[in-house]
Amino acid sequence: MSRRVVITAGASGIGRAMAERFLSEGARVAICDVDAQAVADFAAAHPGTLAQVADVTSESAMEGFLGQVEAAWGGADVVCANAGTGGPAGAVETLDYDAWQACIAVNLHGAFLTCRWAARVMKPQGSGVIVLTSSNAGLFGYPLRAPYASAKWAVIGLTKTLAMELGPHGIRVNAICPGAVEGPRMDRVVASVAQASGQTEKAVRASYVDGVSLRSWVTAEDVAATVAFLASDAGARISGQALAIDGHTERMT
Repeated sequence: MSRRVVITAGASGIGRAMAERFLSEGARVAICDVDAQAVADFAAAHPGTLAQVADVTSESAMEGFLGQVEAAWGGADVVCANAGTGGPAGAVETLDYDAWQACIAVNLHGAFLTCRWAARVMKPQGSGVIVLTSSNAGLFGYPLRAPYASAKWAVIGLTKTLAMELGPHGIRVNAICPGAVEGPRMDRVVASVAQASGQTEKAVRASYVDGVSLRSWVTAEDVAATVAFLASDAGARISGQALAIDGHTERMT
């Protein structure tokens, strides 16, 4: 029987690249996303997948989506807690508390709700793989991006704790830590950082490359390939890790 894969924020960007990688390997895929148009586009491109609009910060919305998955499949083999948001940019004394909370909610609370369900359905199976999306910001400090960095550090703490809790049940848990991933989301981040720092967007974009040993950005497909490896038999002894997919970050912008 084909693997059952659940991906949050799976209708675009990194999440969609993950979904399409698993689909190419013959898996059954369920995605949710807060962007209704992106969900519709994904469903049209991939008939037969489970695709639903859901806000990962809403317990009721996530219970609805995940309940649908459980009713259809009886469980899951791979769960990717991928939803995230960049949050506000600026010196900490200028940040709005509501914006701080919203950033933490998507990046951390959404991961919790996803992983809580994954643990519930995977324990009786005695197997499963959970992959949480952190960031290289979860491995460094990140000036002018305190909410995002804080949330992504917390995701790694959640990852390591769940690896300890769930390992005895045959469940592996890892975090991926992408660097600057090409696409619309990073375009928005670059614009936000440029405004907060007084630099041009061109200068901010160049600083991301200059701070990486390989002097390059990452693609969503690079990230998806790593997730596919972690979920495969080749990754059978990898758990509790935070894997950077970033060309080796030397310094944060």
